[in-house]
Amino acid sequence: MDLVLVPIGHVHSSLKNLADCPKQGGADAPMARIEVVPEYLSALRGLAAGQEVEVLTWLHLGRRDRLSGRAQGNPDNPLQGVFALRSPHRPNPIGLHRVRIMGVNPDTGVLDVFALEVLDQTVVLDIKPVLGRDGPHIAPWGPRISAREALQLQEIGERAWQRGLFSGANGNLSLRQGEAMIITVSGSAKGRLRPGDLVAVDLASGSALGPGRASTEAALHRAVYAAQPKAQAVVHVHPPHLLALSLSRTDSDFLALPLFEARHWIKQMIRLPANAPGSKELASQVGRASMGYPALFMESHGLVCWGRDLGEALALAEELEGLARIACLSGGRRTE
Repeated sequence: MDLVLVPIGHVHSSLKNLADCPKQGGADAPMARIEVVPEYLSALRGLAAGQEVEVLTWLHLGRRDRLSGRAQGNPDNPLQGVFALRSPHRPNPIGLHRVRIMGVNPDTGVLDVFALEVLDQTVVLDIKPVLGRDGPHIAPWGPRISAREALQLQEIGERAWQRGLFSGANGNLSLRQGEAMIITVSGSAKGRLRPGDLVAVDLASGSALGPGRASTEAALHRAVYAAQPKAQAVVHVHPPHLLALSLSRTDSDFLALPLFEARHWIKQMIRLPANAPGSKELASQVGRASMGYPALFMESHGLVCWGRDLGEALALAEELEGLARIACLSGGRRTE
């Protein structure tokens, strides 16, 4: 059967030679313009600014007789077959680029995109939309871990890390899944969760339902879900201002401030005596306290918040850490 590829457009880019091209797509690649040929203008209908699309290109300078190479051309990387690489050198030098549409004019066939790492005048073969997070073809992250659930945990982990509630590999996140939970694995960086960083765990037995070693605080999460039926998500963070404040204020209302919002949020939290991280005593203590409070400050350790979803649980942690930051900045002024 004869195979015929038809160019649907060309790229206009500031990249004029191979030395200027980034090895991978990303923020260091420039804006580019795709001009679609007139006979395919109607195919642009439905595309909109802000949308992510996959652009397929013909990498005309790629060598079709090269079947192996090293990732990013780095001689320190192991030699691999091109099917394991994104090298432009391959039997059919087709490029695949995930970009965001910055502007589109279906009448003129102009599509402005960011970021695209190909040379000026590169042939465009096709444009396809990126499926949404609930798309049926997005690969799961592991046994019983859908891409939708994984991306929720990934998003909240990154957000908490950006707020300074995680550092290094500390803390943990979980999402209830019926009689199981999805939880971060031990040693994972919560701000950069990737496939392999999550594992499903049976709530009753604590047994992992897939590869990966659950967080050392898995028992704590299970205790919250067992004691509090409203809890659908749990975040365990290490908020620096809240921890710093606890070192200087030993009383139970250590977060009391002369602010209207403080009166509401501090009622959501209880201060718990110190127990060893990962211990049965800590898990039991937190489980019992979760029946009456959605925020549980563990002395010398950190903060656990549960919610109806991950966003609600993290928002509570953010509110409490925000108040603690105000308390630290105010020099210790308290409610009279």
